[in-house]
Amino acid sequence: MVPPPAAADPRVPRSSRPPWQPEGSASEPRTFRLGRFGRGKGDTSGAPVRAGDETVAAVPLPPQVGHLGDRPPTYEAEPTALPAADPDTLRDLVADTVLDGARYGASTLRAVSTRGDSARYRGEHRRDALLTARFGTGQQALVLIAVATGARAAAGAHRAAAEATERMARAVGRNHARLSADIRAGSRGDLKSGLHRLTDRSLGTSRARTGDPDAAEEPVASLRCLLLPADPGCRVRVFFGAGEGGLFRLREGVWQDIEPRLTDTVGEPVVGFGSPPSDPASGPESSGEDAAEPAGDDRLTMDLGISTPPSPYRPAPEPSRDPFRFRASVARPGDALLLCSEGLAAPLRGEEALATHLAARWVDGPPGLAAFLADATVRVKGYADDRTAAAVWEA
Repeated sequence: MVPPPAAADPRVPRSSRPPWQPEGSASEPRTFRLGRFGRGKGDTSGAPVRAGDETVAAVPLPPQVGHLGDRPPTYEAEPTALPAADPDTLRDLVADTVLDGARYGASTLRAVSTRGDSARYRGEHRRDALLTARFGTGQQALVLIAVATGARAAAGAHRAAAEATERMARAVGRNHARLSADIRAGSRGDLKSGLHRLTDRSLGTSRARTGDPDAAEEPVASLRCLLLPADPGCRVRVFFGAGEGGLFRLREGVWQDIEPRLTDTVGEPVVGFGSPPSDPASGPESSGEDAAEPAGDDRLTMDLGISTPPSPYRPAPEPSRDPFRFRASVARPGDALLLCSEGLAAPLRGEEALATHLAARWVDGPPGLAAFLADATVRVKGYADDRTAAAVWEA
């Protein structure tokens, strides 16, 4: 007998509109559907069921699989070579796989980080790092999930990724009471600016710590995080970070790519080679996401990430950094939110069979830890990077 669904918490708003959005505005940015999977809970008869305004076929839960596609990946399915160890730096060793989980408020968390097929074959360290932490107690507690990836060509990238997650966790832990209050109050502006600063500091201090003299030229890690209030009456979920990866939502059997979109203008205007700086009296230069050309200077070009010769009038610009991404949204009962590194985001976007399989496995609620590990590590030929995934199911 299938138990009846739990009654909705009267303290949870039924609307998906975040508290900081005015009435009548769009409830969320544009999303991209990756695929649909629908079935009735406990129903394996194959009869059609209604899901919103669409009719979908009810099918049984698919079995766990080792790989998808017409043939298996090139590498072996299980770990082979271990990374080389230094007896004086044993703390730098990284386990092949880490697995974690928890349940707070209306959310159930499953998280995994595992070495990719390529790194297993070559005996390299896992460059992905995963950190899950709870700060505070009771309904004031705040759960942090931090995922970082070290740059592929950087020496000691695994250390840089781990350091980035640890620094972010320390910063969030020291400010968790303020962050939790801002989330419950819907203070979007304060959250975005504060988390932007914490992200820059966490990534900035992770550069040039890998022993590579050239490491200061490029970022050595991407960092992407989720904040989950433990208060069951607050369904606001906050994503922030910088660098490659994915943020997806499974809602009513449909995968949606909800990665925050960036504005078309990237970076600040820069002065063309050989031209003097603009007159300060003509107006200050813009900065941030809404950068525009300063008034009174028609020799400006947009910074599109193309290196320019040094100007005799200004110091050389700092290396470009990945733009900051932020999204705060209200979860609905039945949602599954997935934060992942690029190692899982790429096949999820590029291989429809994987998106369909994971939707089928996860549409009815959180699996156990072992089942989640098996689901998140389904292999697809052509994708051999480390995979890190943190999924949150809403009751």
